[in-house]
Amino acid sequence: MKAVSWNVNGIRSCASKGFLEYLAVENPDIIALQEVKAKEDQNPILLELMELGYQVIWHHAERPGYSGTAIFTKIKPLSVSYTLGGVIHEDNEGRVTTLEFEDYYFVTVYTPNAKRDLERLEYRQLWDSFFLDHLLRLQENKPVIVCGDLNVAHEDIDLANPRENHGNAGFTDEERSGFQKFIDAGFIDTFRHFYPETTGAYTWWSNFAGCRPRNIGWRIDYFLVSSALRDRLENAFIRPEVKGSDHCPVGVELK
Repeated sequence: MKAVSWNVNGIRSCASKGFLEYLAVENPDIIALQEVKAKEDQNPILLELMELGYQVIWHHAERPGYSGTAIFTKIKPLSVSYTLGGVIHEDNEGRVTTLEFEDYYFVTVYTPNAKRDLERLEYRQLWDSFFLDHLLRLQENKPVIVCGDLNVAHEDIDLANPRENHGNAGFTDEERSGFQKFIDAGFIDTFRHFYPETTGAYTWWSNFAGCRPRNIGWRIDYFLVSSALRDRLENAFIRPEVKGSDHCPVGVELK
């Protein structure tokens, strides 16, 4: 099973920049999107996705042109859920979609950004706590695959300029500690599982100052899996050559 995650920074924009062409080449069984910034009836490639055999699952934000997640899957889910339970704004920002399959749950998340002045850092910490609780509740029933834009670089190796960015949104001690709690709970960072010392492996680049051509980036998009799935892991990958967004696709393959 091949799964892909991509923060598309607007499905309408990404669709005009080669999304379907990428999808045809990668051909994942499941592709999860974050920051779709549209309602389902505003999805410009809905018919094409259905023709390719994907079931389209959509979770838009109430605020137009903001946030939202979606999953396109060739494997029919047993159930679909859009809730965590108890987190402020969880139902109107479209940040989480959970699919249940026969032997695992598949979750995609667009984690709230702490914002440049850290005005949302406290909420972000609350979110991380509730989201981890959500995953652990699911894991009581079957293993979990979770992917998405987690809006944090975990270690110094995960961004180009860690010293200069320490304390900035996405690289605060609080956010990094929040991510570490997922690891401490037994979730595997699949890319680091296969490539523990690889440098320069980033998934997001600022649009300013030519950061992407110079590969001045951050790794903030992930696939995490329950430890029970360790033996099923075959590969994890990042596709920095794929344009269409300020993020690039990331993926995982399981037996």
